[in-house]
Amino acid sequence: MTSNPSDASGPTNGLITVPSAHPAARTLDRLEATLATKGIHVFARIDQSAGATAAGLPLRPTILLIFGNPQAGTPLMQSNQVAGIDLPLKALAWEDDAGRSWLTYNDPGYTADRHRTSDRAQVVAAMRQALQSLAAAATAP
Repeated sequence: MTSNPSDASGPTNGLITVPSAHPAARTLDRLEATLATKGIHVFARIDQSAGATAAGLPLRPTILLIFGNPQAGTPLMQSNQVAGIDLPLKALAWEDDAGRSWLTYNDPGYTADRHRTSDRAQVVAAMRQALQSLAAAATAP
């Protein structure tokens, strides 16, 4: 099966996918380093391809990073506690069948819309800007 980032991103499913100049693991190493400099906590790093391999199933490099800052995410949960299902934030580094690397994350605006938290526009805008900056730092050459 071909993975096409244009199928994975866009306004209909709330995912933002950006190309990376680095392999998936290195992309997340760079993201983790940037998060550390900003004092943002990393909760988990899950190597989904390693899990697949352990189960005897093939999967191209696919690694999930779960991270967050309570100052940023809590206001969404204060508006609608069920938003916690989508928080903390997540970023998925993955490689397609052509060997290109990508970083995918949830658009905070989509998350806010999903949970009907229209009273947090400034929080969502700040989260969106922060994620764009983090993604740029992780994926840039």
